[in-house]
Amino acid sequence: MIDLRPILYAIGILVIFLGFGMLIPALVDVFMGNPDWLTFVSSAFVTLFVGAAFYLANKGTEQALNLKQAFLMTTALWVVLPFFAAFPLAFSELNLSFTDAYFEAMSGLTTTGSTVLTGLDSMPPGILLWRAILQWFGGIGIVVMAVAILPMLQVGGMQLFHMESSDTSDKILPRARQITSAIGGLYITFTAICALMLIIAGLTPFDAIAHAMTTIATGGFSTSDGSVGHFDSAFVDFIIILFMIVGSLPFVLYLQVLRGKPLAFWRDEQARTFLYIVAILVGIVTLWLIYFKGYGPFEALRYGSFNIISIMTGTGYATMDYGAWGTFSVTMFFCIMFIGGCAGSTSCGIKIFRFQVLFKNMKNWIGKSMHPNGIFIPRYNGAKISPDVTSSVMSFLAFFLICYMILAVLVALTGVDWVTAFSGAGTAIANVGPGLGDTIGPAGTFQTLPDSAKWILCAGMLLGRLELFTVLVLFSKTFWKS
Repeated sequence: MIDLRPILYAIGILVIFLGFGMLIPALVDVFMGNPDWLTFVSSAFVTLFVGAAFYLANKGTEQALNLKQAFLMTTALWVVLPFFAAFPLAFSELNLSFTDAYFEAMSGLTTTGSTVLTGLDSMPPGILLWRAILQWFGGIGIVVMAVAILPMLQVGGMQLFHMESSDTSDKILPRARQITSAIGGLYITFTAICALMLIIAGLTPFDAIAHAMTTIATGGFSTSDGSVGHFDSAFVDFIIILFMIVGSLPFVLYLQVLRGKPLAFWRDEQARTFLYIVAILVGIVTLWLIYFKGYGPFEALRYGSFNIISIMTGTGYATMDYGAWGTFSVTMFFCIMFIGGCAGSTSCGIKIFRFQVLFKNMKNWIGKSMHPNGIFIPRYNGAKISPDVTSSVMSFLAFFLICYMILAVLVALTGVDWVTAFSGAGTAIANVGPGLGDTIGPAGTFQTLPDSAKWILCAGMLLGRLELFTVLVLFSKTFWKS
């Protein structure tokens, strides 16, 4: 049997952090005179009590993690935390069902950005801030998981980023602490700089802080139904564009720059390719808006770049309903939502490095077909790509497609139209946020979907955020054998 004590210990620590986080919007509601502060305080009390119970009952067992426990802990954390995070949403004056509250919390912590809420412009400030905090917590958690845990678990080719001193499973927690202390300060600094720039651009301190938190986390929760388009400011748009890109690049590269390696981003194949793809896509959409939609050059660049980068990075902000631009834009946005950003960032999707591994091996296969006696060695950042990395990436891509199709069919079975089903499944497993169509497009919400569809999409968000195999391995009989 798997020893659950180390898992419960880790869950207890993070549940405690979540409980303390609930006190922040409670203080904001007190300051603003909103009665929902009682809901946050009550939810914080319950959360802290349960978290403390888990922590105290299992204290002293944190050094015993093995691979099976690591898999189980990672999935359990992302299932349990939204459960507690949903309390303030479920018991607030919004009167949400627990399904809607859990959906919103899962969307927040996975930085997906899909929402069931409307009327954000008149919503209590505590709720708006809580949604931003959830995405901000989720963003730093994703970076730590991608750098410290997934490479060791060899999930989806992430072993390509295996770091020294993380070679044994019992070093997961110590390594996570080291990475959190190194990257956490950087994460907070980026958030503060973004907030300050947004305040200079004309946003209120509250709106600036909330959007800074959800921008650096590439989450996309806004304080207005009109998303960032509500502010109608080119300055605000370009600030958010900048920090969406910042959040989508590997955080370990920022540390390398600070340690005296200013060319770290240029030398990294993944970061360089990501920036190339962004530039090419922005150029295509900008020219298309100019020549086929009659936009001026500046407006085309502003709206085209913002929405392309928002969808590709999985942030999910919108400055306008790009679905109204026509079938070309709808097709392009649907395709790029699966690309995502870089591994080791807060971004989501398939990730750039997997496409690189795929194309390098395709090139290798073509060369081998033309020259059977030739020796072709695919390389990534100058190092040979090992067969286990190639196998992991190919398996991930295959399972991603299979899981996406299954999710889409299951959502369609709930009675929604095919555009909603397929784009909803895609936006869930790619952790993007808005889908396509009138219902869940950038101008809509997920509120009207059946509860069964929302639970299916929650599963999709979890699968996408944890890179599929972290969750799917738990359904293997082999996993549970001693």
